[in-house]
Amino acid sequence: MNGASTNCFDNAVMESWFSTVKRELGEHFESCGQAKMELFDYIEVFYNQQRRHSTLGQISPAEFERRRNTLAA
Repeated sequence: MNGASTNCFDNAVMESWFSTVKRELGEHFESCGQAKMELFDYIEVFYNQQRRHSTLGQISPAEFERRRNTLAA
């Protein structure tokens, strides 16, 4: 921290994300391996590619990146 004061909202985004994961995927798995596979699929296949995000104008992060890269080209 180096003496810096903390803000109660520092972790708000991550806390919100973890809440979403628990709600949509669950929090109990048969094994660590199963948890890793399901979390990878959730993040890489669903969350980034398909799930619409209100902060991105109801499009997926992948679509947001495609549009941004198209505009930058």
